[in-house]
Amino acid sequence: HWEYIPDTKEFIKREGRRKAGYWHSSGNLRRGMDDPGELVELPVVNQIRPRVHDWVEKEYPNATGITRKLLEHWKTKQERGELPLFWCQLEAIETAIWLLESPPSERAGVNIPKDEELLRYCFKLATGTGKTTIMGMIIAWQTLNKIANPQDGRFSKHILVVAPGITVRD
Repeated sequence: HWEYIPDTKEFIKREGRRKAGYWHSSGNLRRGMDDPGELVELPVVNQIRPRVHDWVEKEYPNATGITRKLLEHWKTKQERGELPLFWCQLEAIETAIWLLESPPSERAGVNIPKDEELLRYCFKLATGTGKTTIMGMIIAWQTLNKIANPQDGRFSKHILVVAPGITVRD
């Protein structure tokens, strides 16, 4: 990844992956001054990423047969034809699946806060990275698993899609 050095206004290539986080203005923005802000890390994301990577390397222990077939389909270029998925799309769907299907021991210590009785997950991706495609992948994964295993409470029988615009709706 590329790290920006504010003092020299240069970028340095670093090994490994950048920590997950977002930039918050430090409030020192003045005309003509460069204020990169402060990085606010997302500790839960930084905790989950290496675990998902290990789970993928172990070939998805505890995943259902339907899930494995979907992942194989999504990862195989011959299956996808001329529309291969971006690496971040695959990482997002693998993370969503890991949160539900990985062995409980692999999720130990990962605390995702609940909103009353609802458990909500959020996936942050940049503009143009295919969030709508990921939404479709999640719906397919949930629906096909529910059809195959109607009594499995991890999978949804109903899907609600709230579309903020016609592009997502269509």
